[in-house]
Amino acid sequence: MNSYIEFASVFKALSDETRLKIVDMLSCGEMCACDILENLSISQSTLSYHMKILAESNLVNAVRDGAWMRYTLNKDKTDAIVYFINEITTPKEKCICMINKNTKC
Repeated sequence: MNSYIEFASVFKALSDETRLKIVDMLSCGEMCACDILENLSISQSTLSYHMKILAESNLVNAVRDGAWMRYTLNKDKTDAIVYFINEITTPKEKCICMINKNTKC
């Protein structure tokens, strides 16, 4: 199983409504920062702040294109997130809930 610490930073990055909207926009494919700005009521500096957090958590890939940045979702990371959520929400043979199943409380 993957590290809890690794995914804690991802979930922190996703805990903001604006960043969730950005991830949703990027699910359709690559977008320029200018196109993201057109769809959000935020400033360029606020977008940069949010994109930095998403990039640092490896959710988003960023590539400079002249004066602008182009962004894509990191498919490997999103696949790993889905796998991780499935792992932590599915009963396991060596899970504490299975080990202590015969307790009286």
